[in-house]
Amino acid sequence: MATTIVSSAGGLLAMLNESHPSLKLHALSNLNNLVDNFWPEISTSVPVIESLYEDEEFDQHQRQLAALLVSKVFYYLGELNDSLSYALGAGSLFDVSEDSDYVHTLLAKAIDEYASLKSKAAESSDDSVKVDPRLEAIVERMLDKCITDGKYQQAMGTAIECRRLDKLEEAITKSDNVHGTLSYCIYVSHSFVNLREYRQEVLRLLVKVFQKLPSPDYLSICQCLMFLDEPEGVASILEKLLRSENKDDALLAFQIAFDLVENEHQAFLLNVRDRLSPAKPQPSESAHPKASDPAPDASVSGPDDVQMADDESASNANVPEDPIEIVYAERLNKIKGILSGETSIQLTLQFLYSHNKSDLLILKTIKQSVEMRNSVCHSATIYANAIMHAGTTVDTFLRENLDWLSRATNWAKFSATAGLGVIHRGHLQQGRSLMAPYLPQGGGGGGSPYSEGGALYALGLIHANHGEGIKQFLRDSLRSTTVEVIQHGACLGLGLAALGTADEDIYDDIKSVLYTDSAVAGEAAGISMGLLMVGTASEKASEMLAYAHETQHEKIIRGLALGIALTVYGREEEADTLIEQMTRDQDPILRYGGMYALALAYSGTANNKAIRQLLHFAVSDVSDDVRRTAVLALGFVLYSDPEQTPRIVSLLSESYNPHVRYGAALAVGISCAGTGLSEAISLLEPLTSDVVDFVRQGALIAMAMVMVQISEASDARVGTFRRQLEKIILDKHEDTMSKMGAILASGILDAGGRNVTIRLLSKTKHDKITAVVGLAVFSQFWYWYPLIYFISLSFSPTAFIGLNYDLKAPKFEFLSHAKPSLFEYPKPTTLPTTTSAVKLPTAVLSTSAKAKARAKKAEDQKANTEKSSGADSSSVGPSTGKGKSSSEKDGESMQVDSPPEKKSEPEPSFEILTNPARVVPAQEKFIKFLQDSRYVPVKLAPSGFVLLRDLRPTEPEQGSASAMAVDEEPQPPQPFEYTS
Repeated sequence: MATTIVSSAGGLLAMLNESHPSLKLHALSNLNNLVDNFWPEISTSVPVIESLYEDEEFDQHQRQLAALLVSKVFYYLGELNDSLSYALGAGSLFDVSEDSDYVHTLLAKAIDEYASLKSKAAESSDDSVKVDPRLEAIVERMLDKCITDGKYQQAMGTAIECRRLDKLEEAITKSDNVHGTLSYCIYVSHSFVNLREYRQEVLRLLVKVFQKLPSPDYLSICQCLMFLDEPEGVASILEKLLRSENKDDALLAFQIAFDLVENEHQAFLLNVRDRLSPAKPQPSESAHPKASDPAPDASVSGPDDVQMADDESASNANVPEDPIEIVYAERLNKIKGILSGETSIQLTLQFLYSHNKSDLLILKTIKQSVEMRNSVCHSATIYANAIMHAGTTVDTFLRENLDWLSRATNWAKFSATAGLGVIHRGHLQQGRSLMAPYLPQGGGGGGSPYSEGGALYALGLIHANHGEGIKQFLRDSLRSTTVEVIQHGACLGLGLAALGTADEDIYDDIKSVLYTDSAVAGEAAGISMGLLMVGTASEKASEMLAYAHETQHEKIIRGLALGIALTVYGREEEADTLIEQMTRDQDPILRYGGMYALALAYSGTANNKAIRQLLHFAVSDVSDDVRRTAVLALGFVLYSDPEQTPRIVSLLSESYNPHVRYGAALAVGISCAGTGLSEAISLLEPLTSDVVDFVRQGALIAMAMVMVQISEASDARVGTFRRQLEKIILDKHEDTMSKMGAILASGILDAGGRNVTIRLLSKTKHDKITAVVGLAVFSQFWYWYPLIYFISLSFSPTAFIGLNYDLKAPKFEFLSHAKPSLFEYPKPTTLPTTTSAVKLPTAVLSTSAKAKARAKKAEDQKANTEKSSGADSSSVGPSTGKGKSSSEKDGESMQVDSPPEKKSEPEPSFEILTNPARVVPAQEKFIKFLQDSRYVPVKLAPSGFVLLRDLRPTEPEQGSASAMAVDEEPQPPQPFEYTS
């Protein structure tokens, strides 16, 4: 029977019309086996088979068989909806485990159908949306099968998509590697769940599962809790770890705190800090109630709290009663410092100062080639200097050029003063005294209002996102003046210092400035309100919108438009009504604010709906302003998936409209910042020589953002770009706009003493709020140059800083498993040939000569490992603030003088780094920790703040202070090595 080859289904189809049920059954089961080949023929008899399925008198099995057959025919006819509805009728005969295209396609269809019904049901709270129980049964069978087959990731993905959190929990708990599964879930919920509310449900479930584990992964739990905005949960976990007798638990608590600080959510962190219960005072203390009561109002705690903790630990020190409480008090003090951000700011400041490698010669060249009459370029040079030295506290260039600086007048003077805030960013202790000479003096009279306003703005930049200590001073300064320039500076400063704290009193102060209806002060007030209310989606936005409609000043409307957009930061679909309102407005400036609102509400989500909306405005709006911003906004929506951006904007970058081209350049700059992505560079290259001046400007700035911290060895185009910038700056006939772009780009390329990059995502894939907000306000700079300084908020140090239990950086070595030349600092520029003959050889230095010398050095280092701390001191050893040490320079010229050295070994394939070290993003995948090292990281992280477990606690530790000295020690003898 099996050997007979069937050439037609006609006979079987004829049997369907027989009266006897068993003949029909025989025909159906055989047709079912032949349907793959004979479906065209069977399709003519579909009505007959359908009637069999609908015939009540048939037995269940036979009807299901008929349904399955019809389903397969419809599948081949391409009618998937009909096919699915009959497959549901086939009940258990539709076998989810069958490995055929038919089953795979229909399962995918069923899951899509089910998922969309479930999400509709969730969105419309009433029960109008009914889910077919048969569909539910198929999806459940499919999920159970995945779980029993051990395909946990597939099961979790499907369960999340189908909103079956019960199945998600089952898949996680049954999986063989729960930790891995959980982190996969976190990844899926961030990358693929588009609705914020539902994502929070998933995260809540994850936290629940996490906490049930025998060894919970507290790092991940706390990240989830931060997303859910639940400070109590985080505080209780930290407290539990701090009270533990195990020192490693305390280290873990510190690590969690540092990881949370990296997400820059000031209000949340302070909330956690104020919820940690104070250490119990010891009985001998008389004034104990004061210390043990929590601060009455957790949201407005001042520096006194920290002081209180100090007093407490001091008073506990001499009471031997309860050792655990004493230890807890000491740890509490440390963690409060971390959560307030002070510890990390302090460590970052030390790192940027000690590793500063900025090249003053570049600035000198710019300064000499800029014409004095050109105030735009004069200011741009001051901006570039501030960006180049951001956070390093090195203001040598300003000190050496005071007379040149003093030519800045009016707003240029405002910017020049404000630039000090960028250079000293994070200098919380000395911020006020540094700016004192410029600040408004009580009792009238004094400096120029421009430098006073600039100084208040500078204080905001110094204390950005950490303004507890300075808020009050800025408020007083704002209240006590009616000069609009000073109000402008004070508003910007306050917004920065109180970023995201939603402080009502500050809001009222700023609002009263707005209502004076002065254009200059009002613009800053609008932006400042947004900074203050960042991400709170508060009802204040409608108040701001109403005022934007009332006022006649374009500047105020623009400030408010951006401010309103900031309030809905990260709120995704919650912001839709406001976005709709703004994008429909007849005032183009408010529609332009609507683009920023879309950008910020959906920042980093790569949400398709938002991308579609922005692309629609990019090609259809009547205002160039709005079109440019719509394209630029794509950069914010897509920065979590930078590879996509060049592809999405590539056509727009060739638009006939220069504004759209400019937007495309900046979109790529924002979303691919610091990635050195090849496609991004290729897209920007032609734009840097565009026919329109401001497009060239945007492309140069964007290119610098993409290339920050990328070395010439990893992409030769970096060198080409540096030379292009120099050419534009030195060219007398170049127009002002591109020259300004080139000057700013030079600053961004070498930002923060060549030790920072632009990062919008933290390592745990959270948005860095301050960074995103900083870039959003920065991208407005072409209406108002002083806003350029906001870019400094997006800088994050490319550093590995290992810390011990005392939060000090001990001396400790680790490996970068890549050629040193790949990630080294750019070579210092050399003066043109007019200088003395001795220096000449340095200019002709080939990379290879330097690499070989370094190789030789590394070999020597390996030979005598006890001196290995000095390895590659050019990239590890912190240089003093005075720039290159002379010995290094001589060393280089000596190298060239001694030809015999050329035969030295090839460049080593690794280098030893000493904590704290510069580790650029591209280098992270090459970082390895040494096997027999004294210190082991609490969590494996290639950069950032990493807490180290000390495996040999009895031995004396070497602090990093001595490391600095040791690192600089080996330098002087270098030249003699080469001329031996």
